[in-house]
Order: sequence, then C-alpha cells, then structure tokens
Amino acid sequence: MKYTNRRLIYLIIMASMLALLVLAYRDKPADLQGGYSFTSPDIIKDAFSSNKSNLQVTQKGEIIRIIPDDTKGTKHQRFIVRLSSGQTLLIAHNIDIAPRVPGLVRGESIIFHGVYEYNAEGGLIHWTHHDPEGRHPGGWLEYREIRYR
Repeated sequence: MKYTNRRLIYLIIMASMLALLVLAYRDKPADLQGGYSFTSPDIIKDAFSSNKSNLQVTQKGEIIRIIPDDTKGTKHQRFIVRLSSGQTLLIAHNIDIAPRVPGLVRGESIIFHGVYEYNAEGGLIHWTHHDPEGRHPGGWLEYREIRYR
C-alpha cells in the first residue's frame, strides 16, 4: 500500500514537472482573443523598396517554401512566406535559442514577430526568439496557435 502511494505521488510530480516544462516553451498567447497589432504589409513593402533594415514587425504570411536548415554557425530553421501584399520574406528562426517549429506545411499561415532586414529577394525576418541576455526585444513565431520563442 505504501509503495503504491509513493509511486502515485512520484508520477503526479513528474507529470506536473513535464507540463510546466512544455508550457515554458510553448504557450497559447493571451492575445489570441483580442487580435494582434500587425505591422502593415505596406510598411514592409516600403522598407524593401527603400532598402531599410532593422525594423521590428509583426505580420502573418502563408508558408510557400520550406528550406533546409542553415547549420553553419548558429542553426536556423528557414522557410519563405508570402504576405497579403504578395511580397515574399525568408524567415530565419534560430533553433539554437528557440524550439523548432514542428510540422510546417506549405499553404498554411504563420504569424511572426521579429526584425526585418533588407535583401534583394524581398527581405528576411530574424530575431524570432527571446534574447537570452535580455538586451533585445524578444520575437516569436506562432503556428497552429502555439507560440515558439
């Protein structure tokens, strides 16, 4: 009897710890019900046409291509999204700092919050993760109502 109670308590503690760990890395954002403060696609389009960089943005895009990870130096999960304006962006998500976004599917939507940098193909978004040193605003990716930071 004592053995069974100890085992049950142990299992409850382990399950609780696992649940807390999962919540620390993946959470449903509180702002799902209230919407987002999206950056206008026109702001991103204007930044591209004027070669501007270092612009913090929040936007939604359609995943149109999944690219193999960049494994030189810090590892980045990479994919291309198309904005409602038609502009395409490369998303470079640092998977040495943040969890990988699993199961990306072409044609599905993803919401991103990160830093826009100009390049000749439309631009790229990086800093889609927290800053472990706390010196930079944290970014994130949200896919299938789960936020990865």
